[in-house]
Amino acid sequence: MNKVTPIDEEYTFDGNVIISQTDLKGTITYANRAFCEVSGYKASELMGEPHSIIRHPDMPKAAFAEMWETISGGQVWNGLVKNMRKDGRYYWVDTEILPIKDEENNVTGYIAARKEASRKDINETQETYNKMLETEK
Repeated sequence: MNKVTPIDEEYTFDGNVIISQTDLKGTITYANRAFCEVSGYKASELMGEPHSIIRHPDMPKAAFAEMWETISGGQVWNGLVKNMRKDGRYYWVDTEILPIKDEENNVTGYIAARKEASRKDINETQETYNKMLETEK
């Protein structure tokens, strides 16, 4: 049986704002059309899946730990994330994640908006993430 190896090739997109929503555990409950187009998944393939379905293996665990600490504490998180499309290509996004709160100010889920990251920000962030990955080994 042939094993499909993801290709490490950058995917670029222009002008789309990617929106997704998750529950408290990070399970996808909503993905806009742009999210589907950029990730290469159909909405039906994303609903009910963990958001980590698009996580690129180059992303340091520490970056996500800090993100989860921030958003579960009810705060907004901003940062650059390298994601992997269904076809194995990757894309960088400038991400903002906001907690969704109920009438009593309890966090009930999260909504994220993403746009294509700038080359300058990608280069700076990649250096930081490479150092973080080295410490995780």
